[in-house]
Amino acid sequence: MGKDHLRYLLPPQKDNEEAAKYLSNTLGEDNSKIEWAAVRPDTLINKEKESEYEIFKSPKQSPVFDAGKTSRINVAHFMTELLCKEEMWEKWKYKMPVIYNTRN
Repeated sequence: MGKDHLRYLLPPQKDNEEAAKYLSNTLGEDNSKIEWAAVRPDTLINKEKESEYEIFKSPKQSPVFDAGKTSRINVAHFMTELLCKEEMWEKWKYKMPVIYNTRN
């Protein structure tokens, strides 16, 4: 079994990918009632304070074999930015940005 297949066996990867597929394929960008964005963190960790993070259009690391770290507080910060800053929402609307803590 290749590493691309292995990720479907590790929870919650399969559920997350099914939800993303639903947003992208079923709701799409033509839905007049719902605008959406799906924030995709890598391996979630707990931190007490926000830190620098980076946002990408697609994963830059393998979630199984070279997982990056993303703090929950940074995910919350980015989601707040999406909700409160129109320019951020417009940039990521109908997309699935990936968030990683910046490596120090």
